[in-house]
Amino acid sequence: MAGARAAIRYAKAVLSLASDQKAADVVNTDMKLVADTIQASKELSEVLKSPVVSSTIKKSVVLEVFKNLNKTTLNLVDTLISNNRIDILGDVAVKYNQLFDESKGIELATVTTAVALTDALKSKVLAKAKALTGKDVEVENIVDESIIGGFILRVGDVQYNASIANQLNKLKQEFTLN
Repeated sequence: MAGARAAIRYAKAVLSLASDQKAADVVNTDMKLVADTIQASKELSEVLKSPVVSSTIKKSVVLEVFKNLNKTTLNLVDTLISNNRIDILGDVAVKYNQLFDESKGIELATVTTAVALTDALKSKVLAKAKALTGKDVEVENIVDESIIGGFILRVGDVQYNASIANQLNKLKQEFTLN
């Protein structure tokens, strides 16, 4: 919990600094790369979280993996290293992306389907989500075969469940109540 709060504070500070320097877009690109890479690499995540690995080694690993980072992003890495908080770098990157999207009025829509979305279907979902929210929307597709068919659309705090699994569960509840 404390790590999440700290990640939000660091992300807010970096966004504020990057906005002042007119580099918020570039830093956002860096943060997406950092978040995706740390999430995809179990080894990198373990190195950053390891209490055995020294701060200098962690810093050299981060600088080796992410060679072309913006100066503001590098300053964040230095600050996290000096404060012994480099283990939350991935969380800071994710929070930065969320705060950046909020500041630009971009909403994230998560669509869970049994199979991957086609481009045509993705554009329809984008249009519908934009109509519902009145904001620009980015769509993230999660494939979960357990929903059998249909979809689950989540935009912000609102969720619309049109999955076959959900409909089957409703039928099951109706039959058990009667």
